Amino acid sequence: MSKPPEPPSPDAQPEATPPVDAAALLAQLDATQAEAVKYKDMYVRSLADLDNFRRRAARDKEDTRRAAAAALLEDLLPALDNLRLGLQASLQAHPEASAVIDGIKLISDQLRSVLAQHGLKEIDPVGQPFDAKFHESVAQQPSTEVADGHVLQVLRPGYLLNDRLLRAASVVVSSGPAKH
Repeated sequence: MSKPPEPPSPDAQPEATPPVDAAALLAQLDATQAEAVKYKDMYVRSLADLDNFRRRAARDKEDTRRAAAAALLEDLLPALDNLRLGLQASLQAHPEASAVIDGIKLISDQLRSVLAQHGLKEIDPVGQPFDAKFHESVAQQPSTEVADGHVLQVLRPGYLLNDRLLRAASVVVSSGPAKH
């Protein structure tokens, strides 16, 4: 068993502490504070980068969702066109089947309503000035009722998806009154 250490004698002199260099301590404090400022700046920048990354990821996710929706709707547009044309033709050719035609028209309206809720909007430019950004001119025709350069007839409707052009409307443009 070891002996406990003996208490210092009252006559013993305390050990001498080395002299304190205040200038060295101040320089060390300044360096530590500068390092703290540097790390705080890095922390704040990292938080900003993380926030930017989150926003960019959310925007990319939404862009991907919209692109997928646009591709699906582009594939559905010919079916919508054929449904519209079929309804028009059946009303002319078979007026006796009006109850069935009315039922199909209700289904067509319901489908268009659901697509509208998801951002699809039909472009109906009849009587409006021709706009190459939204209309595709397939013909010109003289007209006394519609002004020159305005849309006379829509052959195939155009569509906007969330205010972006999905498909331009195919139109016949008025060339004004016939010239003799």
